Amino acid sequence: MAVTYKDAGVDVERGYEAVKLMKEHVKKTFDGNVITDLGTFGGMYDIGNGQVLVAGTDGVGTKLKAAFAMNKNDTVGIDAVAMCVNDVVCHGAKPLFFLDYIATGALVPGVAADIVKGIAEGCMQSGCALIGGETAEMPGFYPEGEYDLAGFCVGIVNKKDIINGSQIKPGDKVIGLGSTGIHSNGFSLVRKLYQMDDTLNTTRIEQVGKTLGELLLEPTKIYVKSILDLIGKADVKGIAHITGGGFYENIPRVLPENVNAKIKLGSWDMPYVFEKLVEDAKLSEKDAYNTFNMGIGMIVVVNAEQEEAALEALTASGERAFSIGEITEGNGGIELC
Repeated sequence: MAVTYKDAGVDVERGYEAVKLMKEHVKKTFDGNVITDLGTFGGMYDIGNGQVLVAGTDGVGTKLKAAFAMNKNDTVGIDAVAMCVNDVVCHGAKPLFFLDYIATGALVPGVAADIVKGIAEGCMQSGCALIGGETAEMPGFYPEGEYDLAGFCVGIVNKKDIINGSQIKPGDKVIGLGSTGIHSNGFSLVRKLYQMDDTLNTTRIEQVGKTLGELLLEPTKIYVKSILDLIGKADVKGIAHITGGGFYENIPRVLPENVNAKIKLGSWDMPYVFEKLVEDAKLSEKDAYNTFNMGIGMIVVVNAEQEEAALEALTASGERAFSIGEITEGNGGIELC
């Protein structure tokens, strides 16, 4: 019997409905400097002089349960940064600074230091400054030994250089950037499959030479420097960060209503963890690609004539870059073939 994300307690349709209900309240706060709507990867605010701030906020989610079980707290900070800066760079913005929020029942100084060590590493990987944050002790609210972790990032881009997908047209090519694993999405389903206890340390996954816990805790890949380098060398029309909702939710976020993204399955190297997850959960293809990143953490859309140059630039930046599809006429959705 298949185990889906909904079975694990996460219903993406509820998320869509929540955003729909929020919009009327959010829009009451907009002034003339707001140049975006809900649903884009980052919120955009025009500060004049041809420049726009792009902001993003996110958390690590229930991946933290694996960190608690492994007693390993020095990598989830990278995840917290990655989830924010990867969103901000989707609009072509360079991250400027980051703030963190750590909430716990009782502060353990060594654990807090490990968390911030990871946050600082993520900031260095993305070229942004860690300028502050908040540590909240909330006795009786969080179980002993547990905490929550979230962050907030602001970036900047010239208004004329904002990337929003509006220029995407049939014939453009879709490039996928390889992920390091699950990143920080789909962990409610992961926790439905595997116990978050010491078995994460003792269960050996021979195919990759790691324990199950090491496989699950692999930090989210930060793509900022590679993407910014690419923008300087190619006409990048659209960028999507493949997070919660997988391919089906995130790729359409950058597509005009008159096109589809046709994705060729098998055109990239997929980390073993996804083969294991699909097999253990007995997921359908649709559920798999609507839950996990399936080995592609970011997609970039470029003109067909620039595809090879873009692939070369990304590879030179250290990315595993793949030609995974093309843009066709359609209705703003995706096709897997």
